[in-house]
Amino acid sequence: MSNLVSYLFKTNAFKVCPENKPFWYTSGKIGPYFINTHFLYGSEEASVEFLKFIDMEKENKLEIPKKILDKCLEQYNSNTIYKEVIDEMISFIKEHINLDEVDYVSGGERRDWFFANIVAYMLKKPFISVFKDLSCVVSTSDFSKTTVPTKLNEKKVLHIADLVTEASSYVRAWIPGIQALGAEIVWSVVVVDRMQGGNDRLKSLGIDAYSLTQIAPSMFKQALDMGIITEEQSKMLNKFFENPDETMKDFLIKHPNFLEEALHSDEKTVVRARLCIEGDLYGLNKKD
Repeated sequence: MSNLVSYLFKTNAFKVCPENKPFWYTSGKIGPYFINTHFLYGSEEASVEFLKFIDMEKENKLEIPKKILDKCLEQYNSNTIYKEVIDEMISFIKEHINLDEVDYVSGGERRDWFFANIVAYMLKKPFISVFKDLSCVVSTSDFSKTTVPTKLNEKKVLHIADLVTEASSYVRAWIPGIQALGAEIVWSVVVVDRMQGGNDRLKSLGIDAYSLTQIAPSMFKQALDMGIITEEQSKMLNKFFENPDETMKDFLIKHPNFLEEALHSDEKTVVRARLCIEGDLYGLNKKD
């Protein structure tokens, strides 16, 4: 998609760190970018508000699928970025998957729902909402009725997700949730593949896995050519792609004050820096 890379940056869905200031991740590791694919809903602000809406409504499992669809349709009709992303997903699916074979579309709590409900509606397919507790509800293709299903024996399902990293959510919740109904996820389409083995893992499970774009050198080059990132940022991204841990270990060795400054930063950063130091996540304390 010609505009997807620019939209990822424009909405801060893909955010690159300033030079020599990598981001702290929850794990205690550091890296040169954050990815929040759901910001393609149009903006960070709109996405945060939508997540709050989902959190307020999700306890009523029989009503939330239609409420999410209504919000998405409203955004689709008013926001160019979101509309183009959804239109591209629809075109991509029609090009790569035989829709006559698809019985249901599914999406998992919560960020999948930014994309999955409206895609099911536009493909005129009934929709399975999969919750983190592995429970499911099924909506008709027009979302006029949602029920708790009994069995969907041998039905073939297309799962729509915002992002795939290592496919842990698929393995932990989405796949077993669908299998408990007697159905199978046969296809997966995500907006972004982080290229950390997720799609390969899905393929090893017999799922045809696709993505609209990949966090990879080709994307970094496109962003550089468009003037969105600098040469130094491009180099850091490419090094990180090739070997994340070694790249960040090398950075910490070359910038010895980085960890010390993090320990005197905001509370969230201090917690993550301590995880890094106490766990020796980059082997800085190990002797050759």
